[in-house]
Amino acid sequence: MYILTIYGREDEGAYAVLTPKGEHILYIFEEEDDATRFAMMLEERDYPEMHVIEVEKETIITACEMHDYQYAIITANDIVIPPEQNDFI
Repeated sequence: MYILTIYGREDEGAYAVLTPKGEHILYIFEEEDDATRFAMMLEERDYPEMHVIEVEKETIITACEMHDYQYAIITANDIVIPPEQNDFI
């Protein structure tokens, strides 16, 4: 499994998508290629350079559940695109 962080700021947390309702959802990618592709799309929209990090599925899901943080597992069959507006805070 893979998540995105800002390059050089990996210890500050993972990138999460901001929904229209103002909620953050952590995308957890099953495939590294999909995570890399999403990172490149973010960077094309003037986000900071992203870093793809491999994580253990159980560890990241447990962390999300412990902190009541929403997440979505992105499979190879899913298509996700970055928000139209840069939601980087």
